This record gives sequence, C-alpha cells and structure tokens, in this order.
Amino acid sequence: MNSTIGFLGTGNMGGALARAAVKAVGPDEILLHNRTAAKAEALAAELGCRTAPAAELAASCGLIYLGVKPQMMAGLLSELAPVLAARTDDFALVSMAAGLTMADIRRMAGGDYPVIRIMPNTPAAVGCGVILYDAAEHVTAEALERFVLSMSRAGMLDRLPEGLIDAGSAVAGCGPAFADLFLEALADGGVACGLPRAKAQAYAAQMLLGAARLALETGLHPGQLKDAVCSPGGSTIAGVRALEQRAFRAACMEAVEAAFRRTKELGK
Repeated sequence: MNSTIGFLGTGNMGGALARAAVKAVGPDEILLHNRTAAKAEALAAELGCRTAPAAELAASCGLIYLGVKPQMMAGLLSELAPVLAARTDDFALVSMAAGLTMADIRRMAGGDYPVIRIMPNTPAAVGCGVILYDAAEHVTAEALERFVLSMSRAGMLDRLPEGLIDAGSAVAGCGPAFADLFLEALADGGVACGLPRAKAQAYAAQMLLGAARLALETGLHPGQLKDAVCSPGGSTIAGVRALEQRAFRAACMEAVEAAFRRTKELGK
C-alpha cells in the first residue's frame, strides 16, 4: 500500500485533518487538492506539503480523504471513478461526509472499494478532537493501521458501529459550534460585568478546557462535578438556577436532536 495520504477538499474539516496528519506522518507523505486551488496552495505552504490534481491523488494515494460536502460527493466520485477502477494496488477511501454511509460511497464511486467512514471535528487541528470511525469489512489491516496512524495526533479516536455514527456526530461533530456559542455568551457576560473582552474570553475558554479535562480524567458524572462547585446559598447555584429557568439543558438536548435529524436528511 502506498504510504502517501491525499486530501480531496481542504476546507475547515479537511484542513483540520490535514494539519493533524502532518504532525503524525510528516509533510512529505501528504498531498492536497481543493476545488479552489488557492486554498489548497495556502494550506500546503503552511504545512510544507504539496498540492496535486485530484486525479493524481486518486491514482496514487493509499488513503484518500474525501473532504467535500455530501451534496458534492456524487459528482466528485463520478469524475474519479475511471481512475479508481484502473488501480491494481491497495487503497482506501476515507469519507467524512455527514449522512452518507459506506455503501453510499461505494455506489457513488462505482466499485466495491474499501471505505472508512469517519466523523471528525475541528479541534482535531490542535490535537484535541474527536474522530469517530468505522471500516468496511474488506478494509485491510494495513489500511486501517495507516488510517489510525494518520489521525493519531488528532485527539480521541473511537471506533463506533456505523449505525451510531450520525448520533455521535450530533454530539462531537456539531458540538464545537454549540460550545463556541456558550463560550461567547460567557465572555459577553463577563464583559457585561466589567471585564475586558480579551480577558473574559480567555477565562471562559480556559474554564471550558479545564472542566472538560476534569470530567475526562476523573470519570465523574457531570452532575457530581457541578454539585462540587455549588455551595449552599452561593453564587454558582444562583447562576445554575438562572440557566434552568431558561431551559438550558433542554435547549442543549434539542440542539443535538436537531443536528441528528438534519444529518439523516443530508444522507437522503
């Protein structure tokens, strides 16, 4: 299997994964392509790797990351179908398209190709991401090992049955946007209380990072961690009450469910 890793699509998500892959395997092993060439060229200059035409990536790379929107996938794969069909060596397609199953990718590509389906998130660019994945039964051990290596610097890598990936994506894939809204709102609150903007944002971001790390490292239920901060009659429980009065938890649950429903729609 060729060790070169290609990224077809270098937008927010494709770019984040390319940044993680460069840290794991080095820039010489990475090829980039984007429909807007300047975007791929800018990322290549940043990472020290090179760009190539889509057909070259499809013809030569061992892992081919498909970083295009679900509605663009059929067009991309139909263009590359003759190139993929001509290959005689081992390779695997790595799809990050929301809602598209591994069977969908094979159908669009016109062959029974090895497919790894992933649902990543943008914090992978800084090594704090979540990448959920599953692999078709005919993905070779070598290809799967190469994939795991390429994403080893991205953060948490967890294999999940394909039927649960959409649900996992609604939490981990869409969640950074929800967390960013919360972060922004916390900083706005700090500014309203008199803090300088930069300090309010730094405090909010570090607090979220620390709270998440505490939950991961202790394994304690979030409710227990929340209770540990809430002193009787104190300021924290007053803030928690204000959030509960505005259905904070229900709103978060509905955000995840809305994202899940939309993911299912994108796959149709």
